[in-house]
Amino acid sequence: MAKGSPPKKKAAATAAAKGGKDAGGWEAVDIPSTGRPIWFNPIVWALRLYFVQWALREAYHIRTYAIQEYGTVIHEFDPWFNFRATQYLADNGVERFYKWFDYMSWYPLGRPVGTTIYPGMQLTSVAIWNALPSFGVEMSLNDVCCYMPVWFGVIATVFLGLLAYECSGSIDVGVISAGIFSIIPAHIMRSVGGGYDNESVAITAMLMTFYFWVRSVRGGNSWIIGVLAGLAEYYMALSWGGYVFVVNMVALHAAVLSLTYVMRKEFDLTLHKAYSLFYVIGTYGATTVPVIGMTPLKSLEQMLPLLVFLAMQVVAVIEYQRREKNLTFEDVHKLRIQYFGTCAAAGVAVCAVLFPMGYFGPLSSRVRGLFVAHTRTGNPLVDSVAEHQPASPKAYWTYMHYACPMAPFGLALLFMKHKSHRNAMMFMVSYAVTVYYFSTKMQRLVLLAGPAAAVLAGVFIQNMFQLGVDAAFQHEDAAELVGKARRGKKGSLWEALSGLRVIWYQNALPRLAVSVLFVLWGALSLSGEFYGLAHHMAHGMSHPQIVTKGQMPSGETVVIDDYREAYYWLRDNTPKDARVLAWWDYGYQIAGLANRTTIADGNTWNHEHIALLGKALTSPQKDGHRIVRHLADYVLVWAGGRGDDMAKSPHMARIGTSVYKDVCPGDPSCSQFGMDRDRNPSPMMQQSLLFTLHSHNDRKGVVADSKLFKEVFKSKYGKVRIFKVKGVDNESKKWAADPANRKCDAPGSWYC
Repeated sequence: MAKGSPPKKKAAATAAAKGGKDAGGWEAVDIPSTGRPIWFNPIVWALRLYFVQWALREAYHIRTYAIQEYGTVIHEFDPWFNFRATQYLADNGVERFYKWFDYMSWYPLGRPVGTTIYPGMQLTSVAIWNALPSFGVEMSLNDVCCYMPVWFGVIATVFLGLLAYECSGSIDVGVISAGIFSIIPAHIMRSVGGGYDNESVAITAMLMTFYFWVRSVRGGNSWIIGVLAGLAEYYMALSWGGYVFVVNMVALHAAVLSLTYVMRKEFDLTLHKAYSLFYVIGTYGATTVPVIGMTPLKSLEQMLPLLVFLAMQVVAVIEYQRREKNLTFEDVHKLRIQYFGTCAAAGVAVCAVLFPMGYFGPLSSRVRGLFVAHTRTGNPLVDSVAEHQPASPKAYWTYMHYACPMAPFGLALLFMKHKSHRNAMMFMVSYAVTVYYFSTKMQRLVLLAGPAAAVLAGVFIQNMFQLGVDAAFQHEDAAELVGKARRGKKGSLWEALSGLRVIWYQNALPRLAVSVLFVLWGALSLSGEFYGLAHHMAHGMSHPQIVTKGQMPSGETVVIDDYREAYYWLRDNTPKDARVLAWWDYGYQIAGLANRTTIADGNTWNHEHIALLGKALTSPQKDGHRIVRHLADYVLVWAGGRGDDMAKSPHMARIGTSVYKDVCPGDPSCSQFGMDRDRNPSPMMQQSLLFTLHSHNDRKGVVADSKLFKEVFKSKYGKVRIFKVKGVDNESKKWAADPANRKCDAPGSWYC
């Protein structure tokens, strides 16, 4: 039958007639509350309001440690590109931003930034920066960018609480989940002040999308909220490539709900309208983002949302005919076979035509890594990134702590106890299972598991708290419950459980003991430990990386600012057209801080170009110089240990030989390039240009050829070294600088 919302179970209806759910969202027939004193509810609401403000305050405070300790400093690598792009947008406007072709990156190729960037964070930052003076607030663009992760961390906490409430039907679950999420390290790792990265905004957009989606399928006229869900998905697509996960997650949930209704011989008009609005608005919005274009209709990664949308339209047409012609279920079943069979045949025919034409794009290497054994994608560039490796059990404990072991119990309780919002509950179940699988394949995706862990832990804690609260009060209907337990089903296990329930309701002492133990052990001990760990982790994640603190042998703590010192030296002591060769990790910082041309950066769009960089650095000094002299005027090397270029050099060799087979002939893993247990370099490494520049005059017998390279800068603590390239090919440099030779795209390109 057609309907606007799922039918309520008889027990739920009975509970509603008796007064509905209690403060925790449980059905009244299961956990009665008639024995609570009159002052109980006001205290509960006061505690709820207190913890809401606590969660928002903690969400803000815990993310500002870096700003308090180091000031408003942009962190790490990618955020420096994001800030540079934001500055360009603020200075030049939206139109020029979308047409920006950056010749200072990926020399001599350049990069069309406007069509290869997810601009949502930049657009939001500039909008906030422009709006603040209207409220009498003056902030620099740098400061706005540093605070963006903090502000959006607070907003994410709000939407996580709303999502938890919608999926459980319990205000208390929403409040507790928001409190957990406000400080959970799984989210803080991408939302500390100064960590101006896409994820800091995108996770908020994701939670907005999820909340509006589950709210839109509640029932009745809630389908109109599908408009907000579609707009939130559009903002998600503007902000991060992870929009693919979000739209697929919503599509999976819609598909699961549709199948349940089909099996129950029902049609949910609310679901159909909500998903149709979500998909049409979200997909249209996504196609207007230059970096995405028509990908939602061409990428294999996004076929599920399209197929679910088309299938829903077919089901809607069949439902329309059923109502018009008053068809029986058997007639409807025949129509479904006929319609879906026809559509499937048409789909196969269309695919047979389009596949050979190359219409459908392949799965990306990162997505393949989620399904390929051992997470090896076959792309050494992707596999070289630490966060693309599988998550270990230690990672879950580190980033989620007690929320991790609580989550499975919360999942079971959510499925069994919180059925008042069945549609939304099914979303959380689907989301939790899906995100757990993906996070085991790629550590970076633990970030996506954080919201699910917070909600499920909130469900578990609320249920335990509810048990303790009810245990503390004698119920007026205890006799009825005892009788109900004694009349239960026969059987040894059930009889044993019924006997325990009789003892439970007849005796106040065990109830009070459980209540006290739960409050003392759970609320005080476990929550205090989680709170302490979260703040400890937040401190550790708040080091900007570009500025750190270290301890001298004397015990004195010093600020190590070598990296900015090196970049500022380049800015102040080299020609404006100077080109700096460094490993791709540092490209964004060199362009953002030194304002100098780089060879490669974290965009990693051109594997062959990075492979050439790897070949130049891992080749013998003279061979490397023959390449470098055509690309750069300076070479910048990270030294000083702890993640410096020598630690990364095996990856450089593997990436280089993936394109240039002469780097490690017959050895794709470049096993001959590395160090032994005593940190002694292999012969191949010892001869390399990178090792020579890294250890120049620091290791006995290691000296750079003065005819090829000259050291011009060494930072205070030896973390960065810069060498001037001798014998630079000025002819190729002049040719690349000539505007007549700059063909950034086909003639007539809209951004040239």
